[in-house]
Amino acid sequence: MTHCSWIQFTHIWEPHVSGSCIKSAQQTEGDIFFCQKPGSMDLTLLWVLLPLVTTAWGQYGGYGYPYQQYQDYGDDGWVNLNRQGFSYQCPHGQVVVAVRSIFSKKEGSDRQWNYACMPTPQSLGEPTECWWEEINRAGMEWYQKCSNNGLVAGFQSRYFESVLDREWQFYCCRYSKRCPYSCWMTTEYPSHYGEDMDMISYDYDFYMRGATTTFSAVERDRQWKFIMCRMTDYDCEFENV
Repeated sequence: MTHCSWIQFTHIWEPHVSGSCIKSAQQTEGDIFFCQKPGSMDLTLLWVLLPLVTTAWGQYGGYGYPYQQYQDYGDDGWVNLNRQGFSYQCPHGQVVVAVRSIFSKKEGSDRQWNYACMPTPQSLGEPTECWWEEINRAGMEWYQKCSNNGLVAGFQSRYFESVLDREWQFYCCRYSKRCPYSCWMTTEYPSHYGEDMDMISYDYDFYMRGATTTFSAVERDRQWKFIMCRMTDYDCEFENV
């Protein structure tokens, strides 16, 4: 079976069925695939073209990215089953560049999740430290950025039946003393509560630093706005910009 190295599965808190994209709790490491369900025209075109060739990200901004194999493996590439907790981390030196999710009202108004990672450019260097941020509680709206100028390199979540919602944590990595600037927020993902969610960062000069979320007590679902920033190519003394 062909493996895609751009996403790495780390750990599922509860055992579940093994397959081409989902692994069991006993398999704490291995490849997992970013499986795309057809959605908007842009996303459909992207996922139709990418499987046909081995794509080089090429020289972007003077930085070389390694060649990556992309392929659509269907609809079973999730890091969790409904109502299950999960912990996901990008491989060392990579950050989250895409988030995919589908909602199920009948399965506890919960979502299944999948992520894609990409290596950071050579100019950013290697991560100097990584950590889990504080927990964002279930049933509440919240706003959080990685502390210490960190970049998002993973997610951790637990589901709570009592509130039909999840708590969330970011896994963050700091790159020396590089500082964020020119930050902005994406539009809401999904556009409406209960819809499928596909967020892909097309601009590789920007990195995810956190998110703000709203929670609907009626729909028992969340909308996300992701915080995206550029990073300096030199060290600076500012923190939490």
